[in-house]
Amino acid sequence: MSGKSLKDTDIVNAMEGVPVLVVGDIMLDRFVYGRVERISPESPVPVLSVTRENIMLGGAGNTLSNLINLRCQGKILSIIGDDEDGTKIKDLAQKQGIDVSGLIQSPKRLSIVKTRFLAGHQQLLRTDFERIEDISDKLADQLLEKATALLSDVKVMILSDYGKGILTPKLLKSLIALANDKDVTVLVDPKGTDYSIYAGADIVTPNKKELSESTGGLAVDTDGQVIEAARKLIDTSGIHAVIATRSKDGMSIVAGQGKDITHIRSASDIEVFDVSGAGDTVIATIAAALATGADIVAAASLANVAGSIVVAKVGTAPIRAQELLDVLRHHDPADNARAPRIERTRQAPVLGDHEAREEILRWKARGLKIGFTNGCFDIVHFGHVTYLNDARHKCDRLVVGLNSDSSVRILKGETRPVHDEQSRAAVLAALGSVDMVVLFGAKEQGQDNTACDLLDLLQPDIYFKGGDYTIDQIPEAPTVQKHGGIVDVMPVYEGHSTTKSIQKMQG
Repeated sequence: MSGKSLKDTDIVNAMEGVPVLVVGDIMLDRFVYGRVERISPESPVPVLSVTRENIMLGGAGNTLSNLINLRCQGKILSIIGDDEDGTKIKDLAQKQGIDVSGLIQSPKRLSIVKTRFLAGHQQLLRTDFERIEDISDKLADQLLEKATALLSDVKVMILSDYGKGILTPKLLKSLIALANDKDVTVLVDPKGTDYSIYAGADIVTPNKKELSESTGGLAVDTDGQVIEAARKLIDTSGIHAVIATRSKDGMSIVAGQGKDITHIRSASDIEVFDVSGAGDTVIATIAAALATGADIVAAASLANVAGSIVVAKVGTAPIRAQELLDVLRHHDPADNARAPRIERTRQAPVLGDHEAREEILRWKARGLKIGFTNGCFDIVHFGHVTYLNDARHKCDRLVVGLNSDSSVRILKGETRPVHDEQSRAAVLAALGSVDMVVLFGAKEQGQDNTACDLLDLLQPDIYFKGGDYTIDQIPEAPTVQKHGGIVDVMPVYEGHSTTKSIQKMQG
């Protein structure tokens, strides 16, 4: 685990295509959103009027989602039920590009589903649909057989233990021995208090509470106390190193007696909205960095930054490679000896449509009002900037749908666009009024070239349209209104247009 010295940004760029195996409890996270406007006459409980639902991978699946968003090649080794929810888990994983050759569907297992009911940003109830029992020796042997093949081309394996029965002590011993034989680094996201079941693992990543509980209740408030607890864990459990995650105090890397100790301080200027899934982000980032050949300190420093980013989001949200790079480019590389300090960049993300939907759902869970507008924005001028500023003042988050290059050619002719879609998206993303950019549009003449499909997916609260239109003249209006959104026709600023700008440049 000594690794090599690399710049943080080089490590992130090197993650692309690097294979990482995740073994553990994969499950389905289901979110039910709605409004509470009355109390049930049957019992004094709120009645949730459901408006939408969303599903995503949970448990070990969230670790995989982080790996995929870091552009790694994620592989899963697990067992799910041979049931409808198991099929949903497998389909979601495949759609994300996860290698599911190690995912076994068994009629003897029940797929785990955790359902959260939310009104605005308030969680009302969580239900867990699960049956916790150890897998049979036969199923464990099947997993071990698949592990032998999957470990042939990976450098790092994550054991994601949620205590649901996949990672039995016997299977853990066999998996760790197999990985050690193949010189594969083993990281553990632990569960429970007996860490001897992870003997032989290279790194475990307990949080403060887990570190204290696994060492008989030792205090873990100061650096010295964390070192003492971590070394006790190493001595009694047979693991090689501990990366203790300490919330606002950052992380501590502790190996055996006589080994170096490193404390990595957290950024102090990050607003924490939600710690959900932060541990998955941390271990995924450490694994991805180690898989590139980075050393343990560089990997943990990078994970510290990644964790600081995701706790500023609401709900379980993976880290994206681009947002990590954006933050790192505003971080002084000479400052690595002490805490990575994060400065927020104002560059808005440019997302795919389904990734945009996930982000919008998280915004809505915080009770934010989502605005949407769309256009070509070929040469951004005063009229565009003023229009976008005015729209942003009417909502909490403004999403801009940007016509793709093929879409602009259909609308404007073969000489347009002047600037390609990547350049246009980058300009919009740099504007302070814009919170997200999403590309859309037809590829060929005759196809639907409106924003209707995108609006049907994203379901904003307000759709802004610039110009002298009536609502019945706007093709996107019915799509917006059927989801309860409103259409706001805003004035354009006379004397400013891309066509006039082009004509002026041409003399």
